Amino acid sequence: MRTDPIHIGEVIANGVLFDPKNSDAWSTMNVEGIYRSVPRLFELLEERSVQYVLVGGIAMLAYVEGRNTQDIDLIVDSADLDKVPEIRIEDANAEFARGWLDKLRIDFLFTGSALFDVVRRDHTTTKTFAEHSVPCATMEGLLLLKLYALPALYRQGQFDKASIYEGDVAVLIKQFGQPIEPVFDELGKHLLASDVEEVRRIVADIEDRLARQSERFRDRDA
Repeated sequence: MRTDPIHIGEVIANGVLFDPKNSDAWSTMNVEGIYRSVPRLFELLEERSVQYVLVGGIAMLAYVEGRNTQDIDLIVDSADLDKVPEIRIEDANAEFARGWLDKLRIDFLFTGSALFDVVRRDHTTTKTFAEHSVPCATMEGLLLLKLYALPALYRQGQFDKASIYEGDVAVLIKQFGQPIEPVFDELGKHLLASDVEEVRRIVADIEDRLARQSERFRDRDA
């Protein structure tokens, strides 16, 4: 588990600049804008009394090494976005929205989704980053979000993203070190029973793979 404070602006700027898809990033991306916008975002949310929880790739980095990301993900009440007109919303539906604060991309998950609201209420802790101390999802909260998303990702054919999420689940399970059954109990309130069973099989496969990995390249008696 990490102990050094993560610089969110640096993580996001590097994620953008070193993404091969952003071939013109060095010439067009205002990196300083990202560095400025991260603390400003949290200051605005605090000043306007917006309740939020940090999730996604930055939240993952509070627990594990090496997760790359190009945005900030927050769980919020959709009505609270009206309190922060500085954020430009470009796409929104009942459960999600995407917004921008200068060059900083922010993805919002709305508490109108019952599971998102559960994570905000019951699976939140405080994590200190270089820019700010913020409410952040716990490892259990992140597991809930990743596993909850898998059925939809597979149905939509987003197999690359599903693979990334399964990788996140693997590192979270390895770090979590607690029984995962309560996660399935909560998922059962929000997913079809058949989806929960398939998610159980995915997790069982991940746990088997982790067990096999721990045996590789161990010294054995000749």
